[in-house]
Amino acid sequence: MLSPSAHSWIEGETLGEHLEEHGVSRRDFLEYCAELSVVLGVGSALAPKMAHAIEVQKRPTVIWLQLQECTGCVESVIRTENPSIGDLLLDVISLDYQHTLMAGAGTAVEKVKAASMAANKGKYLLIVTGSIPTNNDDMYVMIGGKTARSVLEEAAEGCAAILALGACAFWGGIQGARPNPTGAVGVRDIIKNKPIVNLPGCPPIGDTVTATVVHYLTFGALPEVDREGRPLFAYGERIHDQCSRRAHFDAGQFVETFDDKGAREGWCLYQVGCKGPATFSPCPIFKWNNRTSWPIEAGHPCLGCTEPHFWDTMTPFYGRLPDVAGFGIEKRVDTIGASLAIGAAAGVAAHATMTVMHQIKRRRATDQVPEAHENAGENNG
Repeated sequence: MLSPSAHSWIEGETLGEHLEEHGVSRRDFLEYCAELSVVLGVGSALAPKMAHAIEVQKRPTVIWLQLQECTGCVESVIRTENPSIGDLLLDVISLDYQHTLMAGAGTAVEKVKAASMAANKGKYLLIVTGSIPTNNDDMYVMIGGKTARSVLEEAAEGCAAILALGACAFWGGIQGARPNPTGAVGVRDIIKNKPIVNLPGCPPIGDTVTATVVHYLTFGALPEVDREGRPLFAYGERIHDQCSRRAHFDAGQFVETFDDKGAREGWCLYQVGCKGPATFSPCPIFKWNNRTSWPIEAGHPCLGCTEPHFWDTMTPFYGRLPDVAGFGIEKRVDTIGASLAIGAAAGVAAHATMTVMHQIKRRRATDQVPEAHENAGENNG
């Protein structure tokens, strides 16, 4: 897949003009858009529309806040591909503020952020990583002399939309786990008047960010989301339903302990704590490290990190996942066989009952016909 290359922009230049100037052919650009449309789940037929929408774009502004978090989400996102995050930042968007990636610091960059938000009010995209502490007057995170809450509220006021990136921005992350001493919450718990899409994970897959930004640039809106605010193109299916080890689950072939025979043969990790049946995530499709692998493929059970409050609801991580329907084939044979036997017996009984009822009705009809004929004969006589 083609990725735009990093070149300086001319003021007022569109993305299409920029790519053409630097030797990107129309054919390559359309192929690039076709692949992105497949990732987004909108179908390759919409690739020409996507291409037109992207190529007439002028460089959109992005403000990226890091609040209470470990920077793991940033580390994950800068390792995305097709396009790489470097290409995305340099060629498609104007990242005007991100205090980890910026060369500058302090008062100077805070002035840059304020100026950018003022100049692009109502138009810029806001990306947020990290939770927002709310206990003890929000004092646990201070940036430029302001609390994380006030920094978020100020940036959100003039933005067009928000991407809440990672488990912390989604619901609070590990800081929000019991007993949650800082009172950590997610972006949607603070901001109520802006469109928000959640891209959870600890950390999230970088390609979900790239695809979401492209969707926004193409359609002028955030993608369709589920009840947790996660984009359906990425989080619409359970890991369990897409897992390469699913056949072993259905066959009742489970890893009992790490590095046992089942583990070496790639059997299902359900009994060593895999949360795949309860987790909605694109990990089996997008994978990690340039789509090299993902945790379950590498032999480690899913921890359910794209689900809300997973630090509390999914622990103990290596204990068997409770209350998940499904049986291995050995058990299912007995269960289904017994069910079929009961069903067959019920069917036989029902058939017998219906047969008896039919025979009774037929006998009554047969008994009544001669009487009718006899009466008719007597009347005619």
